[in-house]
Amino acid sequence: MQKVKVAILGSGNIGTDLLMKIQRSDILELTTMIGIDPLSDGLQRAHEMGVEAIDTGVDGFLERPELADIVFDATSAKAHVVHAKKLKAAGKITIDLTPAAIGPFVVPPVNLGEHLDECNVNLITCGGQATIPIVHAIHRVSPVAYAEIVATISSRSAGPGTRANIDEFTRTTSRGLELIGGAKKGKAIIILNPAEPPILMRDTVYALVDENFVNEDAITKSICDMVAEVQSYVPGYKMKGKPIFERNKVTVFLQVEGIGDYLPAYSGNLDIMTASAVKVAEQFARHLHARITV
Repeated sequence: MQKVKVAILGSGNIGTDLLMKIQRSDILELTTMIGIDPLSDGLQRAHEMGVEAIDTGVDGFLERPELADIVFDATSAKAHVVHAKKLKAAGKITIDLTPAAIGPFVVPPVNLGEHLDECNVNLITCGGQATIPIVHAIHRVSPVAYAEIVATISSRSAGPGTRANIDEFTRTTSRGLELIGGAKKGKAIIILNPAEPPILMRDTVYALVDENFVNEDAITKSICDMVAEVQSYVPGYKMKGKPIFERNKVTVFLQVEGIGDYLPAYSGNLDIMTASAVKVAEQFARHLHARITV
């Protein structure tokens, strides 16, 4: 199958981690990395790897739009508002890793198939990528009346952007637990842990299910199936122990360890975002091929 050309907009840590992950894809061809600082590590690495390095931002890329059909935006929410309009006008598919939330939220194993005809989709949050699949797995067996998640990440893995958008994280993830996970009411909490050495990302999921549909075996199987599906594209995603049942409350403990492509292994919160973004792009690429061959 012919590879689909992709570009990365943003040459910071997230963009550079994407640069390395895309090299392993059997359907994506990374042709271009776009930034505004020619001395950034990301652009210099791209140049050394033979990838086109553009240091004049999105406008520089749009002068040569044939370079890519799919663009990852790993810049900022404010910048993405501008980028989204220009990329849409150029007919590009945009996968947004910023908090801008212009397009629909996607979580690959849950709802990506519903949005493959969109031109702009959003990766929601790291906590959402880790926990919404579990809430959905429970909900498909027993209706979830309330879902609460607590995401704990290393303080070192939270950059200025993350810290500036903590309130947005909780609102967006809470909404995702409801709209995508299926919970009637959702709540999200994030903790930045300053411990040294840095801790791995840990997430706890609490779900209150319908008391008339507490089938422990069926819920456990659904959760285990979902964990395996997420692990297929996030190798460091694990469930710690088995789900705990207390009457109609289900508790699940998760851990996300980064694969260490560019970011440290403790940055599982960032790794799950870049891994999910690649998964989304691969699905779009297959969808594009399917449309061409029809």
